[in-house]
Amino acid sequence: MGRKRRGKPINGWLIIDKPAGLTSGAVVGKVRKLTGAAKVGHGGTLDPLATGVLPIALGEATKTVSYALNGTKVYRFTIRWGEARDTDDADGEVTACSTVRPAKDEIKQALGMFTGEIDQVPPIYSAIKVDGQRAYALAYAKKPVNLESRPIRIHRFELLDQPDADHATFEVTAGKGAYMRGLARDLACHLGTVGHVAALRRLAAGPFSEEQAIPLDNRGVMGHSAALFENLLPVEAALVDIPALALTEAEAKRLHHGQPISVLPVANRSPIRNVPHGAVVCAMAGNKAVALATITGGEICPLRVLNL
Repeated sequence: MGRKRRGKPINGWLIIDKPAGLTSGAVVGKVRKLTGAAKVGHGGTLDPLATGVLPIALGEATKTVSYALNGTKVYRFTIRWGEARDTDDADGEVTACSTVRPAKDEIKQALGMFTGEIDQVPPIYSAIKVDGQRAYALAYAKKPVNLESRPIRIHRFELLDQPDADHATFEVTAGKGAYMRGLARDLACHLGTVGHVAALRRLAAGPFSEEQAIPLDNRGVMGHSAALFENLLPVEAALVDIPALALTEAEAKRLHHGQPISVLPVANRSPIRNVPHGAVVCAMAGNKAVALATITGGEICPLRVLNL
């Protein structure tokens, strides 16, 4: 018999406005301490320098992270031209300098080259694994880090402001796996100079926006844990972009026990059409999510069963 997890069985999402200077893991630790929740995780790492939307999953919500937050993310960041840093942000050491400062028209013209599906080499200070080790761990140990380029999608890349010759502020809507530090580095290189991210804020992550985010500081969230529970969102809040299929009580019971069910009767009464083979769906019993599932060979097969 497995060991019972210590802590309270709290299920749902807290959207934290992460302050600069804290790692995402440190925010998870603070929320765990304040709530006493048995299971806590985060949906999408933010660098210590970054601020903004950090979705925190509690309890059964942790099972949905990899499925629920694969959607677009929105960022606002400032590039400091003329200095390259080993971390590609202001927390790193200067590795190169340039006197070249791009003009506004040059910047705007270049943005089209970084919109749509592009290839990006992730920063060496990232959580990507290289031969079983995190890239950042190798970089901190001064070991060579060789990362291959990979396709990412940039939906929107807009110049917001250029307050002086050394800085420019942008807003980006990006798909999964896009690094703003990498985008800043590559844009600067394309413009014939070097640069790094001087400030970064995430405005939205999947279905969650900064309007929903509650502040976190050294005293905790809004100074006390009661604010956390007042702002706790249901597990289903993260699943709004996943097709939902309504189940009968009998179907829900089978799926909840890990057994597949026939897709035909469910599809016949569902308004959703043309769900592709292998797509992830959210199986619902009334207003409650039963499982994340996939349609395979005429059956709905559970991927992650939710105990709500």
